[in-house]
Amino acid sequence: MTRTHALALLLGAAAVLPLGGCIGETQHRGYVVNELAMEQVPVGASREQVLIALGTPSTTADFGGEVFYYISQTASRPVAFLNPRVTDQRVLAVYFDENEQVSQLANYGLQDGRVFDFVSRTTPTAGKDFSFVSQLLNAAGRVAL
Repeated sequence: MTRTHALALLLGAAAVLPLGGCIGETQHRGYVVNELAMEQVPVGASREQVLIALGTPSTTADFGGEVFYYISQTASRPVAFLNPRVTDQRVLAVYFDENEQVSQLANYGLQDGRVFDFVSRTTPTAGKDFSFVSQLLNAAGRVAL
């Protein structure tokens, strides 16, 4: 290797080295579902068993029966100074019956879009119409974990 080639290689490495800190990252936020924990929550399990196996839910609802929502989001950005882009969103919904036992488990993802139908008695405003799940996931993304 000649002295010129060595110098060019050294200058190339010196130019690329500062960019190492700019390489992107993947961020996981919220509750990441553990398959072993999910096995502990079959249909018919008690509310207490759900809390022991899965922990405190991200949020709850009580529309005609209690529901626990465990929300997670994965975002990535190719370069450190760009805004992250959501690549995956998950909502694990645990529905309870009137006896506080699991009646249904549902795992919603990014592709599910509008999951819940609800009646809104508000005046429509300009802007995007968000579904309940997308609002939950959006709010989870703003919470510092």
